[in-house]
Amino acid sequence: MSAPVAEELALGPDPRAAYREALLELAAADPRVICLDSDTGGLEDTFAKRFPAQYVNIGIAEANLMTVAAGLASRGFIPYVHTMATFATMRAAEFLKLDVVGNRLPVRVIATHGGLSAAHFGTTHFALEDLAVARALADLTVVVPGDGRHIAAATRQLHELPGPAYLRLGRSATPAPPGGDDAPGFELGRARALREGTDVTVVATGALPLLFALEAAEELAGDGIAAQVLELHTLHPLDRDGLLAGCRGRAGVVTVEDHRPQGGMGDAVAEVVAADLAVPMRRLAVRGSPGARVAGQRDALAAHGVSTAAVVDAARDLLARTHDQHERSARHGAAATRTR
Repeated sequence: MSAPVAEELALGPDPRAAYREALLELAAADPRVICLDSDTGGLEDTFAKRFPAQYVNIGIAEANLMTVAAGLASRGFIPYVHTMATFATMRAAEFLKLDVVGNRLPVRVIATHGGLSAAHFGTTHFALEDLAVARALADLTVVVPGDGRHIAAATRQLHELPGPAYLRLGRSATPAPPGGDDAPGFELGRARALREGTDVTVVATGALPLLFALEAAEELAGDGIAAQVLELHTLHPLDRDGLLAGCRGRAGVVTVEDHRPQGGMGDAVAEVVAADLAVPMRRLAVRGSPGARVAGQRDALAAHGVSTAAVVDAARDLLARTHDQHERSARHGAAATRTR
């Protein structure tokens, strides 16, 4: 059955609200949970009122946020650190690397406003390098749920990890992809197939990129092209086996993400594909500098080459390239036969 396009899909939950509900459940069950805030808004009216002894607002001081979290974690607590993605990995990068990840402490970094989801705030709030930084930290689990209904499941599963984790969330609700309301279909560390197809594979990370992938697959199906759609929500550790199974035998692989091409999901997939499969790729990511442009997330992404139309074009280009290669091989084979 074909997946419905965005206009036919119900709006998913607000990602930050879905996360906060899961955090409240964890705090009620586990007194080791400590909520560390940086004036993000929303937590004072929810978490702090219910669990005042487990809440500390550090303020807009992200470096201190990480060091306080590391100290608490070293004493047996499980701190949940809340800040925007760009501040977690840019302003606080050294302290995340040395204090938290360097000591393999059970700190959960909840990084909101990922990618261009806060594009309307302007350049200061773009988070287009955070996944490259997070992926480069060897002992940090990195998760980007593409379906708001899976945020609670991701939060619960990350809670059970012995080491540090980075959970990237968008700012606002997006249309929910088909399939699964919560834990079903989500497994930490495993790629998730949302649509089967044998012609080309589209790998997506994040809510809008996943939506673009599904919309593109629907459009391609109208032309008789069967596109496999994989959601790669866990970027570290990477589901190598799931990626290979989902990409093997296809004419090519298209990756779609709300991040710069350097160091993001596309690079992670390319490392696997280049090592084990002779499959061409097209990587759709935010190229160039958005500069001072202020726009909604979908418009901002489209302006920099990440959209449903771009996925369709990339898939068709890969199929055309494969067709041309097959034709050349056939001609060479026929010519070789005639000369014998």
